[in-house]
Amino acid sequence: MPPVFPMLTVLSMFYYMCLRRRARTATRGEMNSRRAIESNTRALPINVEIVQYAKEVLDFSSHYGSENSMSYTMWNLAGIPNVYPSSGDFTQTAVFRTYGTWWDHCPSARLPFKRTPTTFCSQDYVELAFEEPVYPTAVHVLETYHPGAVVRILACSANPYSQNPPAEVRWEVLWSEAPTKVNGPQARQFTPSIKQINFPTNLIRLEVNSSLLDYYTELDAVVLHGVKERPVLSLKASMIDMNDIDEDEDEEKYGCGMDALNKQFSIVSFREWPSNGYFDKLPYELIQLILSHLTVPDLCRLAQTCKLLYQHCCDPLQYIHLSLQPYWARINDTSLEHLQSRCTLIQWLNLSWTGNRGAISVSGFSRFLKVCGSELVRLELSCGHFLNETCLEVITEMCPNLQELNLSSCDKIPPQAFNHIAKVGNLKRLILYRTKVEQTALLSILNFCSELQHLSLGSCVMIEDYDLIASMMGAKCKKLRSLDLWRCKNITENGIAELASGCQLLEELDLGWCPTLQSSTGCFTNLARKLPNLQKLFLTANRSVCDTDIEELAANCTHLRQLDILGTRMVSPASLRKLLESCKDLSLLDVSFCSQIDNRVVLELNANFPNVFIKKSFTQ
Repeated sequence: MPPVFPMLTVLSMFYYMCLRRRARTATRGEMNSRRAIESNTRALPINVEIVQYAKEVLDFSSHYGSENSMSYTMWNLAGIPNVYPSSGDFTQTAVFRTYGTWWDHCPSARLPFKRTPTTFCSQDYVELAFEEPVYPTAVHVLETYHPGAVVRILACSANPYSQNPPAEVRWEVLWSEAPTKVNGPQARQFTPSIKQINFPTNLIRLEVNSSLLDYYTELDAVVLHGVKERPVLSLKASMIDMNDIDEDEDEEKYGCGMDALNKQFSIVSFREWPSNGYFDKLPYELIQLILSHLTVPDLCRLAQTCKLLYQHCCDPLQYIHLSLQPYWARINDTSLEHLQSRCTLIQWLNLSWTGNRGAISVSGFSRFLKVCGSELVRLELSCGHFLNETCLEVITEMCPNLQELNLSSCDKIPPQAFNHIAKVGNLKRLILYRTKVEQTALLSILNFCSELQHLSLGSCVMIEDYDLIASMMGAKCKKLRSLDLWRCKNITENGIAELASGCQLLEELDLGWCPTLQSSTGCFTNLARKLPNLQKLFLTANRSVCDTDIEELAANCTHLRQLDILGTRMVSPASLRKLLESCKDLSLLDVSFCSQIDNRVVLELNANFPNVFIKKSFTQ
């Protein structure tokens, strides 16, 4: 019989190494060597658990509601539950702007960035502050309608209420998972198993992906459980997950804070090999093609292997399209500085969600664009709260070829700064959702940017006269294909008439929650007759939409794919049948809260038109 002791020794050593790695992960090197691992026979110290609801909503990427009310806004996540455990569509909950894949199948849809890691699927986020910093033991998300959107929960080392901001802000992922389809829209308390971290936190971030949902997800409250003293790691509690080992090794090698990518970006040493193997025999272009499938961190790691691959991995042709959004928590001025030499030919750049809490400075952003902005065609800066007037001035000066600019939810940019955008005469896409753009600046932009094809002005509350804006669009923006006027408070039938007469190429128009539009003025009939190319029309929450409007759409807009008439009381089943029979490409029809369209009618329409998703929301 062969001896078993060597095998036992190997297994013991492996188990000991796993425990050491787990202990190191839990404490991040802060444990004293005498306290590295506690025995499971030793009693853990008593630590009273603190349970707290969010005190404040600090930041978010989008919401369904208005900037001037509480209905369907992210601010409803602060405090105790308003709705839970009830299920249904309630205005007192937090709702993001989009759901499903409908927004990916409309004229305004943007092409995705290549090299996005498969593990990053977040579409929206919300950040919540709590009163007391704690070591998290549990996070409860109270979902009251169409649950299943939360894909990632993170904790931050920075205390938003501290008078002394830390030198380094660190984010740790407590839990993450790919989007999953939840059966049924009923309310639930979502309590994922979270990772133990080595710092106290009172700043929690939820990231969501609503692509698998049949309707808007609604969140009511978030509960943070935690203790004031760091829990001692117990052997009994240390369940080894084999999938964690590689991640732990990466964290040990590259760090877990802001320096994680910076160490990879800046590495210039590589192993010395006598040759580059079979790669020497491959054409340069073929190697470039192979490497184009790697993510940015993988490129940086591969660059350390040999001189040949180092040259390929640092070739600016590998960085023509670059999205740093998946790494938002680890990007700072140093990251941009290391990337400068590789991004001299960059055309698409995504810095959305990056740079907040001082990670990227105005000077660091400006230095990067001065070196790398000359070829930029597309620039994504959504939720970039470091942006100010100087940044917009640098963009307009350093990016002469810019065609697409996304400033969605950049609500810290002062109103006067938007005047600089008028200098970018080649703009084809401009997203100003939830910004403080004012009327004078917007008129200047429309006057000088006549090439605009896609324009988003959703929730821009500082514009005083949308009729004047619509008139300028009709006169100057003849190539406009999509226009978002979501929650525009003062546009009337006069502005709609100017818009429809001048922008007859429009394929997408969002007039959701525009209360000053009334069907009795003929504005919707006018739209249907003047805009035959319409594929998407949102008339959300306009109670005046009637059968005449639907019949005009059926007669004139036969290419219609998406129609939202949520909340109307004047549309009958007969007019909807005419629409469905005429518009063969229709795929989305939202008739939620339409008083004449009951569940029986929806079932009948679904049976006769199975290719159309007909949505009927409810409240219990």
